[in-house]
Amino acid sequence: MSSSSTDKVRASHILIKHQGSRRKASWKDPEGRIINSTTRDDAVAQIKSFREDIIAGKSKFEDVASRYSDCSSAKRGGDLGSFGRNQMQKPFEEATYALKVGEISDIVDTDSGVHIILRTG
Repeated sequence: MSSSSTDKVRASHILIKHQGSRRKASWKDPEGRIINSTTRDDAVAQIKSFREDIIAGKSKFEDVASRYSDCSSAKRGGDLGSFGRNQMQKPFEEATYALKVGEISDIVDTDSGVHIILRTG
């Protein structure tokens, strides 16, 4: 295996955008009306609730991502595919690489919004 393939990870995520997000629109809110009225604290509360339900087994990660994530990866259950270093925003990259396969991150803040990340590979 080449070093580039061994250093790649695969992850899925759920993104909730808020007033401080760099792009205030998404596939489910093209006008940004909801995003513009969502504070960071509201986004964090929402994503914490999703994380708790997933960890408790009440919800499946991919189902929550498909329904609620502000990222276009929602149509793939949040799957971002494989990526290497310096391809994602730094906090997202660092959180993903710190996870073991199958683990879900705590809340990760980026310029895009707040995320939870599931490392899948």
